[in-house]
Amino acid sequence: MILSLVNVKGGVGKTTTAVNLSATFAASDLKVLLVDLDPQGSASFSLGVQRDDEGATLADVLLGGAPAREAVRASEVPGLDLLAGSIGLAGAELALARKRAPERLFERALKPIRSGYDVVVMDCPPGLSILTLNGLAAATGYILPVVPHDLVHEALDRFFDAWEGLEESLDARPELLGILLNMVDKRTLLTEEMVRQIRKAYGRAVFRSEIPINVRLAEAPAYGMSIFQYERWSPGAHAYRLLGAEVLRRARKARLL
Repeated sequence: MILSLVNVKGGVGKTTTAVNLSATFAASDLKVLLVDLDPQGSASFSLGVQRDDEGATLADVLLGGAPAREAVRASEVPGLDLLAGSIGLAGAELALARKRAPERLFERALKPIRSGYDVVVMDCPPGLSILTLNGLAAATGYILPVVPHDLVHEALDRFFDAWEGLEESLDARPELLGILLNMVDKRTLLTEEMVRQIRKAYGRAVFRSEIPINVRLAEAPAYGMSIFQYERWSPGAHAYRLLGAEVLRRARKARLL
């Protein structure tokens, strides 16, 4: 399975989900590669890669033509490797646009190492930039994390409308594995109402698992750790275990894994 975490909006927990789902999959004895497609490199930072790290990154692969295997590094999580992002990707739009089939660059780069992994998880930047399109074009499935607030329907509709227009031109048909309700604050009536509305509108497309607001989830990245390394018995860790199991069930049902 090659799985993208996408949304047109930022701040919806894509990176937290990418990192902790990857760690969950690795704990299930799967060999996992986490790919950080975001120029901010937050997924890489969340696994202990410092901003000034001089190791090879995805920018060297996509922009410099380096083989992907030279940029892959082991993380502190057993079974989880990382292809790090960096600020070097910030100027990728113009540089990649000059290349042949620019939205397929990562798919081509991944091919030589793909067989070494059971699951590849991609943390995509917000929007539908060329980097996100690379993630979607390479993916066999994708997850849409959302925060239940009053603009979430608009954001979801914008994504689906935009992606519907791009699927055919990209010749890419990744499976929607689910919409993820993230940073859910059950202390407010407004959140409960928005969760109800989203589940009513999108039905089974919404994962049963929800990720609550949890201070440990917010703290873990600063220590370069997944939630399971940082506080394995926290509510956030429990929620990601449940989500990981649900994602794997859906992926197997869809024959992606």
